[in-house]
Amino acid sequence: MSDSPTLTLLHNPHCSTSVHALDALEAAGHEVTVRKYLLVAERPDADELRSLAERLRGDPPDALIRRDKVYERLGLEADGLGIDEVVAILAEHPQLLQRPILDDGQAAMIGRPRTRAAAWAEAGRVA
Repeated sequence: MSDSPTLTLLHNPHCSTSVHALDALEAAGHEVTVRKYLLVAERPDADELRSLAERLRGDPPDALIRRDKVYERLGLEADGLGIDEVVAILAEHPQLLQRPILDDGQAAMIGRPRTRAAAWAEAGRVA
């Protein structure tokens, strides 16, 4: 499938939803580049985060995990935040990046709820 997009999964192997998404994509026969974004060597920099946020379907604050101790400790209120604010938060606190995120080079989508993984696997791109 030479016309298939390059798929990149921002992945946390300790998250069952992220593992489910990767399994669904691989079971459907898609080649997926996996980025374990919590590892320093694979962490997206601010420019990559900005590109991702600009292509993300949904509002920029959707990229933040709001039910996290770090989110609470920082006293964040994400509603209404723009791309600049979300990128600044994620560059400083990568563990707050919602996961999994599928990036097909044109669009990006958060893999929650899990049913989205099935649509990704069937389409071979952000659906």
